[in-house]
Amino acid sequence: MSQYGFSEVVGISAVQVKRKASELSWLRQGHNILLFGASGLGKTHIAAALGYALIEQSVRVKFTTGTAMVQHLQKAREGLGLEDALKKLDKYELLILDDIGYVKKSDSESQVLFELIAHRYERNSLVITTNQVFNEWDNIFGDNMMTVAVIDRLVHHAEIYQLEGESYRRKEAMKINGKSGQLN
Repeated sequence: MSQYGFSEVVGISAVQVKRKASELSWLRQGHNILLFGASGLGKTHIAAALGYALIEQSVRVKFTTGTAMVQHLQKAREGLGLEDALKKLDKYELLILDDIGYVKKSDSESQVLFELIAHRYERNSLVITTNQVFNEWDNIFGDNMMTVAVIDRLVHHAEIYQLEGESYRRKEAMKINGKSGQLN
């Protein structure tokens, strides 16, 4: 977390992230953290740093992309092993799903993501990063009723951070390209 430029992003502070890394009651209560914001603001960096800080305290954490998790669960469902796959994920106190905004799959694949969120509800914590605000989640789940149910479960016990600022990657590219405002 020490490498993250908290002063360049609005919506989250180093103090808030450090508190989550040190006060573990939120994990024990199955609470969630949702990180929203445009691409390049460091949502993945924050989620990974938090996960690493928790691992250093012997918390079991799994970090994966939303797409990879959906593919894993879809494969388990096809083999009639979805419930077993969900139970295996219970060994992780924290599951970090990165970039779920890129999950735009079939109804069946959206269903397994719903099943995961419903399975973990009030039992195990999630950190979710996304570049899509809630009113765009119908693109992920495809069904308004399912979207509402997912959001309801996630926000019930969650801290939500809306990050705003300029893309770190864009700023770096501008430095490399001579601050001309042109990206070649």
